[in-house]
Amino acid sequence: MFGPGREYNFTRPNEKGEYEIAEGISATVFRTVLDYYKTGIINCPDGISIPDLRDTCDYLCINFDFNTIRCQDLSALLHELSNDGAHKQFDHYLEELILPIMVDCAKKGERECHIVVLTDEDSVDWDEDHPPPMGEEYSQILYSSKLYRFFKYIENRDVAKTVLKERGLKNIRIGIEGYPTCKEKIKRRPGGRSEVIYNYVQRPFIQMSWEKEEGKSRHVDFQCVRSKSLTNLVAAGEDVLEDQEILMYHPPQVDELDRLNAPLSQMASNDFQD
Repeated sequence: MFGPGREYNFTRPNEKGEYEIAEGISATVFRTVLDYYKTGIINCPDGISIPDLRDTCDYLCINFDFNTIRCQDLSALLHELSNDGAHKQFDHYLEELILPIMVDCAKKGERECHIVVLTDEDSVDWDEDHPPPMGEEYSQILYSSKLYRFFKYIENRDVAKTVLKERGLKNIRIGIEGYPTCKEKIKRRPGGRSEVIYNYVQRPFIQMSWEKEEGKSRHVDFQCVRSKSLTNLVAAGEDVLEDQEILMYHPPQVDELDRLNAPLSQMASNDFQD
């Protein structure tokens, strides 16, 4: 924690050369942690918040594991240990399973990715003439029973979001959705129209984006410009004057998004012109 050879120095000496530690840590938690330097074990009494104890151990560079912590509330202790395990496990899943799919999407020019996680036993059999609605064809399928079981827990999904945010991804959504696997039956509607009923299974999905300009307006303004072959400078000058007259009597239309985003004074001016 204090040594110059450590990768991260959390503390700095003051003007007297002293190290001020335990800032923001309660006296009760700090007194509990001091036992570690005597016995190598932290006996956590009742009433101590395990997350607070965890933050203190991280600050003091003490390993937070079963060999170090002893407490009565096993649920809270195991929850913290599960978060550590889930973080490491999802790092592995991200590199080995998810990232290759994201790279394939990026090579196609996509800026986001929607992945549905199916089990190894699941099979997808769609009718080519009547595919399922709602744009499922744009989803990427990942067959992994291990990742499916991982995403069953809400806490693991929260850890996965944290990992993805740490890796710089945006618009992260992780949850459970219905996914069509196979055709069940076909209903005939009046007029000869047929409707295909699909079997849906509840499976985890993960969606993320790596778009850099996501905050900017997505609409595109198009301007029509007349094109002529100019034979001399006189004709060019006449065309310029003619174009100016057209702009004076026919001002360009204001896009609705521009009207909403424009300052109040500009909006009033545009409304007056219209």
